Amino acid sequence: MNQPTPAIVPHSAVRPLPRWALLLLCTAYVLPGFIGRDPWRGADVTAYGYMLQLAQGHTPWLAPLLGGLPPESDGLLPYWIGAWALQGTEGILPAIFAARIPFALLLVLTLWATWWGIYALARSPGAQPVAFAFGGEASPAGYARAIADGGLLALLASLGLAQPSHETTAYLTQLCATALVFYGLAAMPRHRWGPWVAMSLGLPGLVLSGAPVLAVLYGTGGAVLCLWAPEQLQHSARNGRAAWGLLALTLAAALLAWQLGLSERHVFWPDFEKDGHNLARLLLWFTWPAWPLALWTLWRWRGHVFTRSLQRHLWLPMWFAGCALGATVLSRPADRALLLGLPALAALAAFALPTLKRSVSALIDWFTLLFFSASAIAIWVIWISTQTGIPAQPAANVARLAHGFRPEFSAVALAVALAATAAWCAVVVWRTGRNQSALWKTLVLPAAGTTLCWLLLTTLWLPMLDYARSDAPQVRALQALIGRPVCVHVLGLDQGQFAALQIFGSITMQPLTAAAPSCPWLVEADDAPTPALRRTPPDAKEWVLTGRIGRPTDRNDALVVYRRAPP
Repeated sequence: MNQPTPAIVPHSAVRPLPRWALLLLCTAYVLPGFIGRDPWRGADVTAYGYMLQLAQGHTPWLAPLLGGLPPESDGLLPYWIGAWALQGTEGILPAIFAARIPFALLLVLTLWATWWGIYALARSPGAQPVAFAFGGEASPAGYARAIADGGLLALLASLGLAQPSHETTAYLTQLCATALVFYGLAAMPRHRWGPWVAMSLGLPGLVLSGAPVLAVLYGTGGAVLCLWAPEQLQHSARNGRAAWGLLALTLAAALLAWQLGLSERHVFWPDFEKDGHNLARLLLWFTWPAWPLALWTLWRWRGHVFTRSLQRHLWLPMWFAGCALGATVLSRPADRALLLGLPALAALAAFALPTLKRSVSALIDWFTLLFFSASAIAIWVIWISTQTGIPAQPAANVARLAHGFRPEFSAVALAVALAATAAWCAVVVWRTGRNQSALWKTLVLPAAGTTLCWLLLTTLWLPMLDYARSDAPQVRALQALIGRPVCVHVLGLDQGQFAALQIFGSITMQPLTAAAPSCPWLVEADDAPTPALRRTPPDAKEWVLTGRIGRPTDRNDALVVYRRAPP
């Protein structure tokens, strides 16, 4: 016996979120982080290094190498996308900005696919609100639009989305492909061609981005849902054809992975070294505020989880979130695997909105208001301190943590930060006012607060973040020591260090081999990050130790510099 739906929504609660406001919020979230910053150390600078190698024709497209080393991830699609952008805009745009353009578009596509996927789920019969005896309930289209607006706000409010979604790495392409597959499966019962196009792009995109196991799991789970969670039970033939079509696409994706040799290298094995406490902490902050609302959805809609026919609006996001949680436990890095579950968690969070009590909504509003207002004030105070010295302690802390940092002033960054802060104040005034009956109102402050803090960090704090998270200061110190030689030998450098020397220093590098050295300098990683990169120390008779250059924020992460001994 089916339980009555817990959603009781009057027509007045589904007034649309103004499109201009939603587009402005998305623009303020997407653009910062793609404009004006250096590639940050780690996956970001490494990926850009591979893109440069491909664009300049220095390495094969199917087996790229950087410093003689292959990528740690087998996802080649992001390197291809960045290299094509570099080749297509050569001499027109700055190289770093050009490589980021397609990734900014991928983030936009992720937001678009998430909104339409949640909209399609909200139009399903099992998700509809209670019909009133004398009318006045929300219309199906208005209800679905309000739920989709709330879901997109929940995605933007997720704390873990900000940094990974603004990096030029395989994780963003995996996120976009996941969102396309999510939209395709959600909209398949209602549309004829669009969902199949999304599936045809999403499943191969996952394979080429280094996530073939997830592609198979998503496709197989979607085929099962077509049979067990149909919107119209009488259309069994159509449901069967959809299931077989999904299985065919999944098989094609699996064959592509097998052809590229990815099938054996991407099997999940339990990682027993992971700390359960750290994983729990990651889940708490990375998916906030979507996870408590998602749990509330499962509780309030519990009578609809196990019914004669599975409810698509619940089981589809549950399946995607479950796959992401499994990947988080069984693979590394855990936060990047959890990133792929954010669209599904946002969908589950959206279906909590029609069931929230006013007291719970007020609690979320006040907590969000205090948290993000305090965070914004802290960002402003620290920036003012570094610019003026008042108050003195924050500037002293910055000088201690980032030795050698010199504050920079940008009128454009200040103007953008002031506008964003004024907009936050306007949103707070609007939300604390009366007559706010819109269904999506609870998630306005979380989404706006997250966007505000991300924008302030990438404007006011951008010089500090670049100094702390970029390898540029270390490379500049290296250049000051060795000048501008024709070339240097390198020993024990990983892909990120090799890319940093190439990008920030334009240094010609050659590996140190048994043959007679031809370069006057040798740069060695002080402590190679992996055993495979560790080498025997250079011969003291041939190379003279000249200096040790640490990163400003981590003196233990250093480059050791040698000069070739005179004959």
